[in-house]
Amino acid sequence: MQLTGSEYLASLRDGRTIYLGGETVRDVTTHPAFRNAAHSFARLYDAKRDPRNRDVLTYEEGGERHAFYWLMPRSREDLVFRAAGHRHLSDMSYGMLGRSPDYFSGFVVGLAMTPEIFKTETADFSQNILAYREYCRDRDIFVSNAVTPPAGTRERETFVQRGKVFPALRVVRETDSGVVISGMKLLATSAPFAHELFLGNIQPLAPGMEKEAITCAIPMNSPGLTLWSRKSFEKSAVSEIDNPLSTHFDETDCVIVCEDVEVPWERVFVHGDIELSSSLYYKTAAHSLGNHQATIRFRSKLMFLTGLAERIAVTSGTSKFPAVQETLAHMAALDGMISAMIQGQIHDYETLANGFVNINRRAMYAAIYWCYLHYDDVCARLRELMGGGVMQMPADISVMDDPHLRQKFESYWSTTDHAALDRFKLYKLAWDAVGTEFAGRHMLYERFYLGPIFIARGHSSREAPWHEMRALVDTMLDGYGYGDVPAAAGQMT
Repeated sequence: MQLTGSEYLASLRDGRTIYLGGETVRDVTTHPAFRNAAHSFARLYDAKRDPRNRDVLTYEEGGERHAFYWLMPRSREDLVFRAAGHRHLSDMSYGMLGRSPDYFSGFVVGLAMTPEIFKTETADFSQNILAYREYCRDRDIFVSNAVTPPAGTRERETFVQRGKVFPALRVVRETDSGVVISGMKLLATSAPFAHELFLGNIQPLAPGMEKEAITCAIPMNSPGLTLWSRKSFEKSAVSEIDNPLSTHFDETDCVIVCEDVEVPWERVFVHGDIELSSSLYYKTAAHSLGNHQATIRFRSKLMFLTGLAERIAVTSGTSKFPAVQETLAHMAALDGMISAMIQGQIHDYETLANGFVNINRRAMYAAIYWCYLHYDDVCARLRELMGGGVMQMPADISVMDDPHLRQKFESYWSTTDHAALDRFKLYKLAWDAVGTEFAGRHMLYERFYLGPIFIARGHSSREAPWHEMRALVDTMLDGYGYGDVPAAAGQMT
């Protein structure tokens, strides 16, 4: 089954509970803080159902057509196909929807390609992950995730001694039908628009934290589950013309709170295994296949920002200046770099032991690190090209509502080649990309969605071929010396 956009929107009216400050939100498809983003996600579902995109966004398995991102790749061609699908969806949001349905599906697929990892001496959940991937595939499910603990949760005894509630998500009891969980998890991006929530631990757990070693999936309308949203930038947008990105692509980030949420055994993947709870993402293709989407999405955003920079230069009349041309050339070169790094992930792919393939995870982590290093620079260069242009525009588009003011605005703010309204829209778009609260959130997102930058470096270090690097040095050192001088006497005199 593939949902249409309208069917997707209907599926979100399921009784989920979202707190936006002191307000309780039940229907994200109509609420002014969420409705436009919900419709932006709906357009992704409609794109998959469009016959023109059939061979790009869907594939056949078991006699049915499914979204491309549930495909378990077995060849380079499969990886190329998945990448093309990611590119198509990313371009539809100009790279602004980071946690679209094709993001965490890569994690689920990566886990399902190595189900045996879930079979341990104490439990066998290997069939659960296979069944979950098929469940999501067959129902066109959008999965969000929360896998980071709140601060200070390694200090359980301190919370107890001070009479405070221990906030970490944990198993509070078992039943014949499953487990019951309570506690908090961070940070579920796009959760208001997803059908399911995947809970786990991306960070290693300390000894004694067996209760926290729970990995499972639950529906968004599970009794006892609440989503605590950050401020909505969509709700505070002045208008579509004043804040075009904020209006349509505020995917929202939520803290997850569970209070006695029941999880059936068939939705449990890890229970009580401290080591497996976090290592499962790296012992399988999950973390790398999932974040491969992030590098493709970043490329879509970089193309958009580069095109925006070029349009700003042309509109402001500075495009012929050598310094401006150098800036645009620099941004174009960055696009070429990330494009090459994406191709490297695909074409230098890894073959897994069970016949599946994965993108080159070392190349993927290097690309993520590269994105961390360059996003601020790209935004700074766009701001430099904008200059004070956005500050020279009227406060908002309501100036067009007054015929007298509109006539003056169109007279004085137009140039020989560009109408006043066109200039207004362009500068407001650029400001929404690099200057508003929405833009500030994206600055944080691009620097922290994989964790702080030292975490990104750590991933690269883990995947680096240190033995080959050392071998090159050792070969050089072993290739020359003092000739026949005995080692013990080999001193300079």
